[in-house]
Amino acid sequence: MTQQLLQQLVEMRGIETQYVDAWGKPATIAESSKAKLLNALGYDTTSDEKIQSQITNDAKSVWLSPLNPVQVMRSNESIYVPVRLPIELVNDEHVLTVTCENGDVHKHVFTPIDEEMSTMAHLDDVEFHEYVVALPMALPLGYHTLTLSADEDEFASSRLIMAPTSCFTPTEIKQGKKVWGLSVQLYCVRSQHNWGIGDFTDLANLIEKAASVGADFIGLNPIHALFPANPNACSPYGPSSRRWLNYLYIDPTQVEGFEHQSVQTIVNDASFQATLEQARQADYVDYEAVAQLKLAALKAIFDVYDAKYLRKSTKQNKAFKAFVDEGGESLDMLAVYDALQSHLKAQGKESWGWPVFPESFKDYHNPAVAKFKKANAGEVKFYLFLQWIAAQQLEAASKKAEECGMSIGLYRDLAVGVSEGSAEIWGNKDLYCTDASVGAPPDILGPLGQNWGLPPMDPRKLYEQAYQPIIDLFAANMASSGSLRIDHVMALLRLWWVPKGDDAKEGGYVYYPVDDLLGILALESHRNQSLVIGEDLGTVPEEIRSKLANNGVYSYRVFFFEQAEDGGFFSPSHYPEQSMSTLTTHDMPTLIGYWHCLDLALGKDIGLYPTDEILQVLYTDRHENKQAILDSLHGHGSIGDDIGRDVNVTGMSTALNQGMQVHMAGGSSALLSLQLEDWLEMDKPVNIPGTFNEYPNWRRKLSSNIEEIFENNDIKGLATKLSDARNRASS
Repeated sequence: MTQQLLQQLVEMRGIETQYVDAWGKPATIAESSKAKLLNALGYDTTSDEKIQSQITNDAKSVWLSPLNPVQVMRSNESIYVPVRLPIELVNDEHVLTVTCENGDVHKHVFTPIDEEMSTMAHLDDVEFHEYVVALPMALPLGYHTLTLSADEDEFASSRLIMAPTSCFTPTEIKQGKKVWGLSVQLYCVRSQHNWGIGDFTDLANLIEKAASVGADFIGLNPIHALFPANPNACSPYGPSSRRWLNYLYIDPTQVEGFEHQSVQTIVNDASFQATLEQARQADYVDYEAVAQLKLAALKAIFDVYDAKYLRKSTKQNKAFKAFVDEGGESLDMLAVYDALQSHLKAQGKESWGWPVFPESFKDYHNPAVAKFKKANAGEVKFYLFLQWIAAQQLEAASKKAEECGMSIGLYRDLAVGVSEGSAEIWGNKDLYCTDASVGAPPDILGPLGQNWGLPPMDPRKLYEQAYQPIIDLFAANMASSGSLRIDHVMALLRLWWVPKGDDAKEGGYVYYPVDDLLGILALESHRNQSLVIGEDLGTVPEEIRSKLANNGVYSYRVFFFEQAEDGGFFSPSHYPEQSMSTLTTHDMPTLIGYWHCLDLALGKDIGLYPTDEILQVLYTDRHENKQAILDSLHGHGSIGDDIGRDVNVTGMSTALNQGMQVHMAGGSSALLSLQLEDWLEMDKPVNIPGTFNEYPNWRRKLSSNIEEIFENNDIKGLATKLSDARNRASS
């Protein structure tokens, strides 16, 4: 086939063939990768004729659509609408009608030939013109419906989204207040009362205790729905649905019905209590045991609650039905999926995800699924109930943050994708490209590149679905919180796609409609009063950094990555004000782990480094970096002379640990996030990127109960120093 024709299709579909890598050098994707990426997008690249036919059909589909499926405009822009018509209609009078979200209706009458023509095309000997029609009206922010009609005959419709110019920022932050908070993996939290995994009651308690020592937010891992029937699929970044919640965070003791005799008989059983105690004492979350405990108790609670309220005309039933109605197909899809997966597992059939379900069950829209749903209505209702309870308990935790006067409260985390076997893909196969996976090209953190096993959304299908899936995602993840962190925020601009079966380094970038997505993000941010943080680490093109800043998205600055060309570390006072700074992240070693190179030793043990030479370079770099950190800390007076100046004789200590945190607190970032692990001086990481079975990722618990953490005088003293440093930075 001619490369020229293939390249034309590559460019039409937004595949980037040349990019700048993590080391600032130009890189080019392999020729073979171009065809594979097009195959993943559904194209047949076996011959020139087929490629040309598909290019022609793509162009036809655009010209035969009088209106775009969706258009995103900013509140400070004039509204222009592209209209495409065959030449025989361009002299006729037409009407564009905007029906606003609030019910207001605006009409604009025009004749296409009187408007500005932007382009033209010939399809099957018919000439088509595209005109750009100005709408002389002011529209409110929101999601509006646009229709095109002639002679009172409506023949095209579209969605018109009016968005603010930038994302929401709380007044206090806008006025210069600099705040700090704690980031925590909720499942890691220990308490005297939880069932072996942190829960929403723990979260409310943590909020109250952290607020009492000056914290203005608690940052969470993604709390997306995982797989009730497959509890060991526990990565918060590989969920089943990003719109719904992980039921394991429900505190069963706080659900009405828990005190009922039938429930108490189950939870007071000797074997139940033995499993509970074992799960509680374990240093790593035992997801199988926790799921067994919680499902047994919650099913018994549901039976009580269902009989008392949900089968009768009660206010509780009305509230439950309203929740289910609002959740729509997405919620139903998840509940049916969870019930079906549980059913298949109980029968001993393969059930890890929909790709291994029996053929008739591989798609939510199949008749066999509808039949299953009807036959197992009670089980489906149970999973709907779990989502309802989880939402209530999360909202209660968020309200606790408001009561405690936190300026932000909870910040939630939106994962970059969903698992291949997820309910989200099962219910919307058209949207996802399952022959590819999201990942990252080779960079400093991952020299071989990364493949995350998350099928990407097709940007064109997302556009054709009027961006509804992304609207739902933003809205759902901003609920019950004051801020949203978007993992791998570069995904709004481009994603590294890895064709199935290929190494991560053999992928390529596929572009997304960044300006539209940022407009929707800004609209949902204002609707939900949610500050937005974009995790912009790794291979970051400069264009996305400036776009994010201009759209009011807060950058994510990690101390260990903020280095000058000479190897020295930038002072946190030089970080952008519009950013959240942190020392380390859930994908990195703790402060002790970093300082004592425990991550490198662990990486060697589990085979992460291909050669000893690579490992030795990493050790040398680490040694030099630690010396540069000591130089910087001493140079800024952030640590005293009791801490050594020579890295060869200076180990990590409480004084150095706290000195680094207070050093960050004096910086210019509006937000500072610190890890609870570093308050507790823990050494083991919670996650090692690039590993699956080699390390127990997403399981390592905190070393202390939250009841004890805030009784520690050293920790209370640190909190006071942090607040003082933030106050000084604010002024």
